[in-house]
Amino acid sequence: MDGIGATEQPVPMESFATRLRKRAKELGISNAEAGRRVGLSERRYAHYVSGEREPDLTTLIRIAGALETSPNELLGFGPDQKRSKRAVLKDRLNVAANAMGERELELTVIQAEAVASA
Repeated sequence: MDGIGATEQPVPMESFATRLRKRAKELGISNAEAGRRVGLSERRYAHYVSGEREPDLTTLIRIAGALETSPNELLGFGPDQKRSKRAVLKDRLNVAANAMGERELELTVIQAEAVASA
């Protein structure tokens, strides 16, 4: 027995890799940038994006946090519905804001407020 129960099935890493690539694309960032935001080397992150390796639980949680999603969604257990363009744009804005310094974030907020009031 390989330790997997009768009702448990392994997650195909190919599908996980596809979700990683798709999420980075939704956020408008490269896979290299996604890896940087997670705090991983470009090479290590590339192993996950290609499906060559699977992350441990701690790394999976870090990846999900950096990509503003949940581990369940990356593994294919979350809702598999098409997201609205507005939701995707909000996610992109949040991810970009998280990568900014305080001064850059302040300037971005000022610009966003100016656009919203126009």
